[in-house]
Amino acid sequence: MLRTTASRVLDDSDRDEVLDLLDTDPVANVFVASRVRTVGLNPARLGGQMWGFGPRGGLVSLCYAGANLVPVNAAPEAVHAFADRARKQGRRCSSIVGPQEAVSLLWERLEPHWGRARAIRWAQPVMATAQRSSVPADPLVRRVRPDQFDRLLPACVAMFTEEVGVSPNAGDGGALYRTRVAELIRIGRSYARIDDGRVVFKAEIGAVTPQACQIQGVWVDPHLRGRGHAAAGMAAVVEAALQYFAPVVTLYVNDFNHTARSVYRKVGFHEVDTFMSVLF
Repeated sequence: MLRTTASRVLDDSDRDEVLDLLDTDPVANVFVASRVRTVGLNPARLGGQMWGFGPRGGLVSLCYAGANLVPVNAAPEAVHAFADRARKQGRRCSSIVGPQEAVSLLWERLEPHWGRARAIRWAQPVMATAQRSSVPADPLVRRVRPDQFDRLLPACVAMFTEEVGVSPNAGDGGALYRTRVAELIRIGRSYARIDDGRVVFKAEIGAVTPQACQIQGVWVDPHLRGRGHAAAGMAAVVEAALQYFAPVVTLYVNDFNHTARSVYRKVGFHEVDTFMSVLF
């Protein structure tokens, strides 16, 4: 077994070093980097802890421990250290997500203590693009207005349930999820085509840094699928993302979702990495 050096809980005094490490792979790390840039490393604002591996001035790996457990640049020795801390703390996350090799090893260490996962997505291609799509953008895809929240929310719930396998309304009745949907609308990062009150297509830009932004929540009304709405809608969202948010647009998708992967390739995305997710 590898020798395990203890991890440590980071704070705002580590912020610059943390961002330097995150910026070494701005696509893979866009979610964590967005959180740190927005709220810093104070656990009360971060919504969890940031664990570091390596001494001050020599930080080599991170693990965001909030609603998700997300290893960053984590070689095996760092993964073992993060697993030790997570095991002692007990499971507080709803998922483990990140680069496939690190997540696989982390889960190997944690499964005997945390028990079986509800679902495992073993391979999730990470895709990216830095160019407007050659697919004509749907001109009816626009930023969602706050007064359209009630129209959009059922589509968001349907997307989440279809993708994750459980409703976001479980537990707290959906209060936290509704707050997140409303916040993305408020800050102008929710896009949709809404025809006569019906959501045809929707997607959000969930994480943003100066280097990259991440699209999430892509959904087309099931009764309208196969008509080109996904490609045209994604082309519109990519165009807006490149114009307003970051020079690179990224997302990740389940490897078995061949239809979505085909759409993303058609729009201009290419695979750059592989994630893995463990869902509880």
